Amino acid sequence: MSQTVSSGPKAQQPREDTNKRSTTLSLSNLPPIFLLSAHLTLPELHELEERISGLGAPLTYDMTEAKIVIGKVETKRRAEFELRCRGLWTEDVTENITAEGSDALSKKRRRMETLRDITEKPIISIDDSSTESEDESRPARRYYILQGHSSPPEQEGIPEALGVSTSIKVLSLGWLQDSLEAGEVLPMGRYTIYEGRPKERPESPVIPIQPANSTKARISSSPPTHPRVEPLARDDTAKDILERAKADAKSSTKYQRSERRLFVPRSHARARASYGSLAGKDGMVRATKLLRQTTSEHDESANSDLPEMPSWVRENKKYACERSTLMNSPNRAFLDQLTRIKLSRILMSDEVGVRAYSTSIASLAAYPYPLSNTKEVLALPGCDVKITHLFHEWKLNGKIQAVEDFENDPAQKVLRLFYDIWGVGATTAREFYYDRGWRDLDDIVEQGWESLSRVQQIGVKYFEEFQEKISRQEVESIAEIIAQHARRVRDDGIECCIVGGYRRGKQESGDVDVILTHRDEMQTLGLVMDVAASLETDGWITHTLLIAMGGTKRGQQPIPARHLGGGHGFDTLDKALVVWQDINFLSQPNSAPTSDKEPKNPNLHRRIDIIIAPWRSIGCAIVGWSGATTFERDIRRYAKNVKGWKFDSSGVRVRATGEIVHLEIGEDGEEAPTWQEAEKRVFRGFGLEWREPWERCTE
Repeated sequence: MSQTVSSGPKAQQPREDTNKRSTTLSLSNLPPIFLLSAHLTLPELHELEERISGLGAPLTYDMTEAKIVIGKVETKRRAEFELRCRGLWTEDVTENITAEGSDALSKKRRRMETLRDITEKPIISIDDSSTESEDESRPARRYYILQGHSSPPEQEGIPEALGVSTSIKVLSLGWLQDSLEAGEVLPMGRYTIYEGRPKERPESPVIPIQPANSTKARISSSPPTHPRVEPLARDDTAKDILERAKADAKSSTKYQRSERRLFVPRSHARARASYGSLAGKDGMVRATKLLRQTTSEHDESANSDLPEMPSWVRENKKYACERSTLMNSPNRAFLDQLTRIKLSRILMSDEVGVRAYSTSIASLAAYPYPLSNTKEVLALPGCDVKITHLFHEWKLNGKIQAVEDFENDPAQKVLRLFYDIWGVGATTAREFYYDRGWRDLDDIVEQGWESLSRVQQIGVKYFEEFQEKISRQEVESIAEIIAQHARRVRDDGIECCIVGGYRRGKQESGDVDVILTHRDEMQTLGLVMDVAASLETDGWITHTLLIAMGGTKRGQQPIPARHLGGGHGFDTLDKALVVWQDINFLSQPNSAPTSDKEPKNPNLHRRIDIIIAPWRSIGCAIVGWSGATTFERDIRRYAKNVKGWKFDSSGVRVRATGEIVHLEIGEDGEEAPTWQEAEKRVFRGFGLEWREPWERCTE
């Protein structure tokens, strides 16, 4: 095959040097880190996540567990906004802290004066001389008052190494970039945009006003009161101190959730690494939860090792395109639970969490044996302690509490309903529910019909019909009719390939994806317009929602290497998005017209994608439309990270130079004799083992 030689390695040399400098950098000692997706493209966010994960950073996908938040944030106000958008309300802890310009002597004098004022009150001394600190002027010993809700000053807070800090820092992305460049963890001081302490969410302004004498009004208007803990005598025992501290903690007000919130399952926080289990939200140190193990499990693990792992596990191959993933996994019941959790992350617009769960699900789906213990889960690429805890919970209880919380939440039920509308994504579903106050399809029709796009209107109109699956026989019938009309407007050289879930072996499909091609590229130029018009004239197409001519406009060349789009974007290949209805119904029983009115067609409406690919890139088109979502995501990542290419269903380019890589052209310079051979040449060009379509079922 013909592959373009480029200057890619030279262009990437600076990045390689940076990687070498950061090989000694370890982020494993840091508290949980949350990466903000704001102002980052998905590839940038994913690459950044992979890089710091490789350095041992304890990434979290739950904002409430994070102690460090990193992102492209430049102002304190923006930082607070980003935290609020993810369901975390905070108060600025730096407002009561003395300005940085104050000298150490003044700080010490103020502390000593304070101590003299409270000489009658007992104190506890905590030795933290071994704790690393960003402020070298801090003394090695701090003194805290044990009275009521008195707490240590924030600038003299409990050592972060103990894992009980209640504040959260928002750092500029420059801190991470500079640390990677320097090969060491740099001080966070000048990179800290904002530092806040979690607080209760304020009452929603849309809540109806309660009567003055109502219980709810009294609760919301009066501040919480806490019992005063009397000073302890000098000879009190440590047990008395702990009992008073527990009593004080129990008196704190619980977080009040309003209806509009980011859905965070209660059990999600339990499935985290050991750092998160060390400290609770109230700042109390708790013992790390351990996985329970029965005697039989212990005996089994003692007498037998893990089953012989597949080669992709032993070699830690992290890309889904490097392994075989069949449809019927022996762990389907557990995968269904994780798929529901992933859906909850989709509805939360948690892009990082969605990718993390997608990676874990794809790895588990490829594992050929029934899972028997947590060691197997941890051995799989992409499965961490979080997934291990979820598996343990599922195996122990037969369910996962996070899934139960998600499916029983009224708001999530409505969001799932809206998300199932054709043309409505997670962001729009949340807008319908939270911003517009809609609760069902009738609300959409009655209150917002004119504000919907045409695709969304069709999605609502035929909602029930689109939920009905399409049998393989019907898929084949639809594809054959499309091919006939394509040959009618061109010639018999048109070839048709059914892709999507049908090609992976699904017995039923949600829609139909058909690729049309011709060995003469002039015949595929503008073909999509002619085919759609012919089908619409004969009545097969009831609605033409979108016709994209991106391929024709580019002369049917692959998209530019620097193109910002990706995936199945509507500017890569020529395609038509249409609604289909079988016109054959008069011969069916009880369907003959009984009046002068034209009889109503009882056949269901179907969603159809008609894609046009030139022969030169037919292999890439079929690869790009045959795999499940994570398979397609990973083959693009593999192309970028391993080969330095940009892969798309329209073809392959070298990222550094933009030159086209003709994977479908053989070593003899000849084109592939069949589209099946062209697809195999794409795999060989990538250096990947050939995978049949039914081995790409990563969902």
